[in-house]
Amino acid sequence: MADAAQKTGDEKKPKQDIDPMMLSALVCPKTRGPLIHDTDTQELISKKAKLAYPIREGVPIMLIEEAREI
Repeated sequence: MADAAQKTGDEKKPKQDIDPMMLSALVCPKTRGPLIHDTDTQELISKKAKLAYPIREGVPIMLIEEAREI
């Protein structure tokens, strides 16, 4: 039997760390600048582009059209 959090979808996503070597290899596709991992929102932030790229199920989605403006 599923618990109430699973039934309502209220459970929070677990925070995941990104391997520092992988993070250092990733750059913003728009500016080619560095990214900062925001563990609270599970996004990679490009300050220069003012974009936040989502991380879904541990996979960074590095598509400009998927990023949100910040």
